[in-house]
Amino acid sequence: MIVRIMGEGQWKLADTHVVELNKLDDELLVEMESGDAEGFRRTLGALLDAVRRLGAPLPDAALEPSELILPAPDASLEEVRAMLSDDGLIPG
Repeated sequence: MIVRIMGEGQWKLADTHVVELNKLDDELLVEMESGDAEGFRRTLGALLDAVRRLGAPLPDAALEPSELILPAPDASLEEVRAMLSDDGLIPG
């Protein structure tokens, strides 16, 4: 799977990592719904760090279609809320 972090680039991740990313996504959703700005910031950072840690960065010149687009690390709670689907940022 190809994951894009807005403003940073793309990473190729094995599909097996979706479970770990979904756990963080579920946490993020709860924090957003409760208005926990500090928890939101911490969990968004953990989610993006997991993508960077588990994935292999694609070269800047590569323009692969992204299966998943995540917000930039400095995105606001409101900006991320606008990106959400019923499943959160990560479908499934």
